[in-house]
Amino acid sequence: MKKADIEEFFHRLEDANREPRTELEYINPYTLLVAVVLSAQATDVGVNRATGPLFQVADTPEKMLQLGEDGLRGYIKTIGLFNSKAKNVIALSRLLVERHGGEVPRDREALEALPGVGRKTANVVLNVAFGEPTIAVDTHIFRVGNRTGLAPGKTPLAVEEKLNKAVPARFKLHAHHWLILHGRYICKARRPDCPRCIVADLCAYKAKTV
Repeated sequence: MKKADIEEFFHRLEDANREPRTELEYINPYTLLVAVVLSAQATDVGVNRATGPLFQVADTPEKMLQLGEDGLRGYIKTIGLFNSKAKNVIALSRLLVERHGGEVPRDREALEALPGVGRKTANVVLNVAFGEPTIAVDTHIFRVGNRTGLAPGKTPLAVEEKLNKAVPARFKLHAHHWLILHGRYICKARRPDCPRCIVADLCAYKAKTV
């Protein structure tokens, strides 16, 4: 995709949604971190259904440790992989208390050192909680980047690196939200809704739906 087309691509997404937000519900950086860890291979709707009651009783790492792994499982048992996720949330909560005074660090390396936290999760936390212009490549962004020609790549990291080079600086803070929402509701996996797409004329996808 040409530089001018990329500029127009994000300009239209911005016009349609000036202040995009994550659809995960959270209270503070810690609950955001937990929600993102729980969202792996799960829907935001399903995660929110579980974390609503959970965060009423455990919105800090200290409270989560008091709840314990068994207690946590009771809240998140409707989420896929809940056993391993419960272990990770308790383990990361313990490390936050031991190494960071109970606070979520504003540092990629420190975040990725936490159990269950990979590059994508760290990028979400840095962007949403701390306002860093990071781009978290999930399945939606990976698809949109490749399908549209915006940032083709064979791996999430390759797509992220291309997006970081391609996205104009003024759009970078909100870019991953716009792309996630576009992939979730318009540029869907099985059948993209091209007639409703506001950037269809800029998109390189040949098999557009009618």
